Amino acid sequence: MSTHTSRPDGWPTGLGLHHHAQIDSTNEEARRLASSGARGPAWICADTQSAGRGRRGRAWMSEPGNLFCTHLYAPECPLPRAAELSFVTALSVHDAVEGLGIQGLALKWPNDLLINDAKVSGILIESAPGPSGHPSADPLVAIGVGINITAAPDDTPYPATCLIGHGVAITPLDLLAKLAAAFQNRAAQWNKGAGFDSIRNDWLARARGVGGPITIRLHDEVIEGEFVTLDADGALEIRAGDTLRKISAGDVFFPNASSRNSA
Repeated sequence: MSTHTSRPDGWPTGLGLHHHAQIDSTNEEARRLASSGARGPAWICADTQSAGRGRRGRAWMSEPGNLFCTHLYAPECPLPRAAELSFVTALSVHDAVEGLGIQGLALKWPNDLLINDAKVSGILIESAPGPSGHPSADPLVAIGVGINITAAPDDTPYPATCLIGHGVAITPLDLLAKLAAAFQNRAAQWNKGAGFDSIRNDWLARARGVGGPITIRLHDEVIEGEFVTLDADGALEIRAGDTLRKISAGDVFFPNASSRNSA
């Protein structure tokens, strides 16, 4: 059952908050709200999820004490351009966690946050259709964010960590308040897509592995090369031999991070 929780300290004015003790998925709840006519902006969070998921349909561990949340948001831009919110959100997570005093932060393309080469968060952005599934002239998105606070899985292909393992204890709602404020700032910088070049530059300044070796796993190919940059649309540019390739989707890992590495 949804409860409209009293806002934690620092909660941005005019922003909704829906708190659930247990839910299937905060992204699914955001989509349900959109289908019922809700427009946001609002954050949905849950103490636990029974069907949390990450990119490419992967399950997302939902241990109590971690943050599971979704932002129901109108990007006010064409839906294809809303993919840029992946970088906006990644920077927001970085800002929120950096504000806790944690060192060793880096962003892994496209939107994971690492602490000393171990993954502490993930992001999943989906469309949120309006009533009856009809497309809207002002489409909504469900921006799902998971941050490991008190627990991290130990059976993942990419090393994982949690904030408490780095000396930070914080409640999920207090961390969400920091994330919500950071997202407002980064969304203003992005400015409906007009400021993506600034977002791209800030992301690159915090990125893991720029100028170094990188491996991209596609569904039918493994590419090894040098991580050159992001293009103007956020695609990863990799130099493989004499060829400069652009990658719009794939699993990233770095040779020195772990033998288990995969996104």
